[in-house]
Amino acid sequence: MSFSTLVSDLTYRDSTHSPRPSAPSHTASTTTARSHLSRAQSSYASTAATSVSISGSISSQLHGGYSHPLARQWQAERQLTKSMLIYPLFITDNPDEETLIPSLPGQKRLGINKLVPLLTPLIAKGLKSVILFGVPLAPTAKDALGTAADDPLGPVISGLRLLRRAFPQLFLVADVCLCEYTSHGHCGILHDDGSLNNTLSVDRISDVALAYAEAGAHCVAPSDMNDGRIRAIKLKLIESGIAHRVVLMSYSAKFSGCLYGPFRDAAGSVPSFGDRRCYQLPPGGRGLARRAIKRDIEEGADIIMVKPASQYLDIISDAKDIGKDLPVAAYQVSGEFAMIHAAAKAGVFDLKTMAFESTEGILRAGASIVVSYFTPEFLEWLDTGIDEDDVLEEMKG
Repeated sequence: MSFSTLVSDLTYRDSTHSPRPSAPSHTASTTTARSHLSRAQSSYASTAATSVSISGSISSQLHGGYSHPLARQWQAERQLTKSMLIYPLFITDNPDEETLIPSLPGQKRLGINKLVPLLTPLIAKGLKSVILFGVPLAPTAKDALGTAADDPLGPVISGLRLLRRAFPQLFLVADVCLCEYTSHGHCGILHDDGSLNNTLSVDRISDVALAYAEAGAHCVAPSDMNDGRIRAIKLKLIESGIAHRVVLMSYSAKFSGCLYGPFRDAAGSVPSFGDRRCYQLPPGGRGLARRAIKRDIEEGADIIMVKPASQYLDIISDAKDIGKDLPVAAYQVSGEFAMIHAAAKAGVFDLKTMAFESTEGILRAGASIVVSYFTPEFLEWLDTGIDEDDVLEEMKG
């Protein structure tokens, strides 16, 4: 409605509902016209202010609901907390090892003598959980069967025992795979033709998982992607009488791809031939991922993991939909972490801002556990709470 039309309409309505004076004076007419104009202006302002609600639903007015930094936090279904984070650790068989990993910014390979000094300040800041990856460096540590994976003196079992003593409150996850321990770099035992021997691999993987659980792991997390390994591990935990105190977290939807390069540098697990496409999921295999998730739930998994995270938010959402009653974990893998660092270094965006945005996307998709190399930074960033600069800007507004 235009302003002139609004004035005419109000004038007409007033003339039809008000008694006509017998002898109108010039002063009275002027006063009436001014009254009409004032009321018209007021009504026009009101109409303009509510134009959206007039043309649509009042629920379309959203801005007020996130006009303050705290109000924006309240809009999140899941907010990142310290208890959601798991920090990856690469433990070597050299007790005093402390070597930076060039392709994985700020991360190191560590010997067990370096674990307590590293973790003490992090635990003081609120670290709740770590996941251990063994990195054997000795020339004789690798063979075709991955026999060093459950060596009682090896890096993972030694690390578990040390950390259980040093930090009884720390939740210890042990990654279970053979790729770091096999001479060929694959995630299981092979047939003579180089293909994966699923039967022997599952038997071996389940033995390693049991050894880690008996050494003190609160959670065992098989990442090998061999068919049937969740059932095999669960049965061995039951037979050993410890299933009631060990969490079984399955890398149910682990996709093949190019995002694992920095991890393989860190763990020394690059395949000596071929690749892992025949047992890790193809990037476009959403249906396969859903089937794998359903299978692992039926076989006894307590937690479902999706890996990588940012490129597979739809799979995280699927995992939460399929496993409504299970926690869903997501691994923001080494390549994701390295890309964020590289882009931030190039000035594309702020590192902290993108670390939060990428993780919030993972949580929004359905995860409630995140394996993240950003964990040490998050322990500090989460303590700062709402950004004070944001609050000041809102107060200015």
